[in-house]
Parts: sequence; C-alpha cells; structure tokens
Amino acid sequence: MTAPSTDTISVDQFVAASPSRVWRTLTDPELHARWWAPGDIAAVVGHRFHLQMPVYGEIPCEVVEVVPEEKFVYTFNESWTLTWRLVPEGDGTRLLLEHSGFDFDKPRDREAFERMGPGWREVVIPRLAMLARTA
Repeated sequence: MTAPSTDTISVDQFVAASPSRVWRTLTDPELHARWWAPGDIAAVVGHRFHLQMPVYGEIPCEVVEVVPEEKFVYTFNESWTLTWRLVPEGDGTRLLLEHSGFDFDKPRDREAFERMGPGWREVVIPRLAMLARTA
C-alpha cells in the first residue's frame, strides 16, 4: 500500500500591523468571525472548538500548538492542519500560513485544495490583514 498523495497550501502575506495585533486578530473569537468564520477559538493547547463554515456547517477543530504572537496551530476537520506563523518585519508582520493534510486520493480534498488556495490568498488573508490594521 502506498502513502496517500498529500499537499499543502502556503500563503505569505505582509500585514501592516504589529505581531500582537495580528495575533489578536487570529485568536479573538469576535475578530476571527469578522475576517473568516464564527467560532469559540482560543489560543490554548488542547482547546476544542467549532468554526461555523458557510455551506459545510460546524467544523471541529483542536488547538495543538501555541507560541504567543509567533505560532498558532490547530486541526481543521479530521485531516487538515492550519499553521499560522508571525514574523516581525519592519513596522509590520510577515504572516505565513500552511494549510496541510489534503489527500489527493480523495476527490473532495483535491477540489478543496484547488478552491481554497486562491480563497486564502485573494480573499480571506487580505481581509485578516485589513482588519488587523484597523482593529
């Protein structure tokens, strides 16, 4: 048996806001709902929460790693992981996202990968960046 064919969406976005503001935008439930999805997110390892996704409904998540203002990692559904890294850069923050765990042997995962890459880059992360600058 061969291992599944998997891939990762990577996004690199400069945000004109301090790491503390970007961190708050990523981890505060009220702000999170404004740039992506409502849910009871919290930067606490082991915290289980749900994100309310349009079309798909409640998606179970669990926080697996927290380094305040540097790294935030959580599972998203049963197979995907979102890894957010914040790197200070000048007067702002370099925000790096890795959305991993797509199993290309599953048609739904392949479709999600193709749709979500542009969605992260062109819609979702730019909304996060805009909110972090003003929140």
